[in-house]
Amino acid sequence: MQDCIFCKIIKGEIPSSKVYEDNMTFAFLDLKPVNLGHILVVPKEHSANIYETPDAHLEAMIKTAKKVSIAVKKSTNADGVNLAMNNNHAAGQVIFHSHFHIIPRYHNDGFELWHGKREYKNEEEMKELAEKIQKEINPRL
Repeated sequence: MQDCIFCKIIKGEIPSSKVYEDNMTFAFLDLKPVNLGHILVVPKEHSANIYETPDAHLEAMIKTAKKVSIAVKKSTNADGVNLAMNNNHAAGQVIFHSHFHIIPRYHNDGFELWHGKREYKNEEEMKELAEKIQKEINPRL
């Protein structure tokens, strides 16, 4: 895509602080990090989100994310890392080029994850939703 900022970063049209690159992926520092060392891992070929990203590109992205996560944890002395992917506006996606966030985490860093706020009415409601999702994955069920 011509207007995609990540495509321009991959092509070198916009400068970035690259930390890793291979034939399918590109990883660079986020300009507005949650914590210092926050990395974005993107596929080199444009796709908007997880729904459109070919499986081979997702596989390459997760392999790169593992490699980079280990390096980020060691180099930043982080206590852990979050790996996240936002898909669509409702989930917080801002740039519509598939990407994983690798966020170094520290005890008491003030960054909180979402808290479960709803409960299933009963086990039957939970079971029905699980079955509905299973049928979307495999319609022959």
